[in-house]
Amino acid sequence: MLRIATKTKLTPEKIIEKAIDFFGLNGYKMTITSKTPSSIYFEGGGGLVEIAVTGEAGKNTVDFLSREWDFQVKEFIKLIK
Repeated sequence: MLRIATKTKLTPEKIIEKAIDFFGLNGYKMTITSKTPSSIYFEGGGGLVEIAVTGEAGKNTVDFLSREWDFQVKEFIKLIK
């Protein structure tokens, strides 16, 4: 299991949008099991990815929790930095 966080200038909406493209049907084909304007939860392949965004304009912190998808989460972080 991996818990990791990063900071980004992207808005929560943009981060969620990119996460859907990366982990969802156009990417790793994970299933979205929960979604809010500032968080999203994916399941698939025997694991999960949870993403939560907090902060203010231009200074958002993105928290990740993953099981079995650690490498992919680290790759996604590179996309949003």
